[in-house]
Amino acid sequence: MKLIVISPESEDLREQTVLAQLFAAGLTSYHLRKPAWSRDQLAAWLRTVPAEFHSRIVLHTHHELAGDFSLASLHDRDEPKPKSNLLGYSLRSRAVHDLSTLRASLDGYDRLLVSPVFPSISKPGYGPASDFSFADLRSVLTLPRRTEVIALGGIDASRIVSCRDLGFDGVAVLGAIWQAADPVTAFSELQAVVNHRGHGEHGGLNLSGSVSSEASVVK
Repeated sequence: MKLIVISPESEDLREQTVLAQLFAAGLTSYHLRKPAWSRDQLAAWLRTVPAEFHSRIVLHTHHELAGDFSLASLHDRDEPKPKSNLLGYSLRSRAVHDLSTLRASLDGYDRLLVSPVFPSISKPGYGPASDFSFADLRSVLTLPRRTEVIALGGIDASRIVSCRDLGFDGVAVLGAIWQAADPVTAFSELQAVVNHRGHGEHGGLNLSGSVSSEASVVK
């Protein structure tokens, strides 16, 4: 499985320092998502990142900056663009929020972020729709596909095995990192679970829609 980190939406004075440590600890993909930032703000932020790590950044907005900073990965946000706008990039990503869109988008992108899979850590009160079915999700994830599908929303160490059981290719985290007192330690703990292939102490998924782990409640 892959472990992907999403940036905080707004300025976080710890971000550049923490990010350098995350890259050193093995982070391979960082989704740079600053929806309210201007092009100049985003360019200034990118200039603080050593060029050796630019290939690990997935740019969500102001895609024209990709050429300036040799970024190879772009995210389409929620609205699909004509494929010609994304040609030439090694990774094309998109977010999806329902199963019908997930089915329709398979093989149209290199990466799909499915959210929210669990109640969000960073956005209290935001979670899966009432008709969200883990059984239906698993049936989609078992379809033949080239696209990697990543779980997002409410992901912490207690949820990772459930995501693997469902058939996800990886998990993306935001609140579990940026709301932690020590983001680097939090990343290392998540990475340890991602790299462990057994079911272990974190439990698995009950397809009725619940997670069989005492630590599964996100607070």
